[in-house]
Amino acid sequence: MKIIVCIKQVPDTAGGVTFKPDGTLDRAAMLAIMNPDDKAGLEAALRLKDQYGAEVTVMTMGLPKADAVLREALAMGADKAILMTDRKLGGADTWATSSTIAAGIRKLDYDLVITGRQAIDGDTAQVGPQIAEHLGLPVISYAQDIKVDEASKTVTVQRQFDDRYHVLKAQMPCLITALSELNTPRYMTPKGIWDACDAEITVWGRDDLDTLKDEDMGLNGSPTKIAKASDKVRKGAGTIYKDLDPDAGAKTICDALVEKHYI
Repeated sequence: MKIIVCIKQVPDTAGGVTFKPDGTLDRAAMLAIMNPDDKAGLEAALRLKDQYGAEVTVMTMGLPKADAVLREALAMGADKAILMTDRKLGGADTWATSSTIAAGIRKLDYDLVITGRQAIDGDTAQVGPQIAEHLGLPVISYAQDIKVDEASKTVTVQRQFDDRYHVLKAQMPCLITALSELNTPRYMTPKGIWDACDAEITVWGRDDLDTLKDEDMGLNGSPTKIAKASDKVRKGAGTIYKDLDPDAGAKTICDALVEKHYI
């Protein structure tokens, strides 16, 4: 069984978020981590490797420094790693990103593709299903449990849905998007870290993606444009009133609502 796991290096929001003048994230200026949903998808693939001896390939698109999350994945147990990086791919929206990743996946043999449900920097949950659409694959999203029957080449997934779940079965090859709640990812091992430092990572640029059209990549190939980006607007401290009896408290609230023209 061959599994491709799409992972993304995302900003560590605890360290702050920086924007470029054009409204896109300044990724080079921010601390970065592996996207949590993607890490759960990687763990799911590694458990299938433990169970069936599957080959796990991790793939990402990003700046050259994104090889850090690929090496983290290798240290966790992945077998191969591919980095797609090129200035021509920069500034991509979900359409251009999914088009580029799909072009990379077309170069590989696979039975199963796993992505995270969504990335914490965009929160769109669009890229995984879009990749499936580009590749003509069935997709099961929001996976909270995954079981594979290698004999019949099928996968059965519990798909999260409000306060219950759907049970869906698909023939492989197919694509699954994973929730961070799917599992608890394993830690890197000391030997894994050592080996990952020396591991060779395959690097593809624009010229290696022969099925990718120019109009479907990068900022110029992105139909979604950012009109404005800003830091989160913080609420004021507000006003605290103490020692008011019920009547005085009610009058104070009503007066404030009238002043703001809410009533």
